[in-house]
Amino acid sequence: MSNISLIIEERAANIGNFMVGRLLPFRQKRSVGPFVFIDHTEVNPEFKGKNVGKQMLMAAVNFARENKLKIIPLFPYAKSVFDKTAEIRGVL
Repeated sequence: MSNISLIIEERAANIGNFMVGRLLPFRQKRSVGPFVFIDHTEVNPEFKGKNVGKQMLMAAVNFARENKLKIIPLFPYAKSVFDKTAEIRGVL
């Protein structure tokens, strides 16, 4: 018997040229106050090695800038891009 009593369907959001899927039940849980949390990124295998992950992250940075939000990069890939790219650190 399964311990899962509730399955929440994925909700997608368009942040420019990318659709971002979330498995959280409420829209307001995507961010807390002026903070957006990047806790995972994943690229379809057919796009690996084509810089799509960084393009997704840059779309999130642009979204944060336009909406006066700060990003908390919890996912190691996102953190590594922020560590290497000084010009986007203003949204941290």
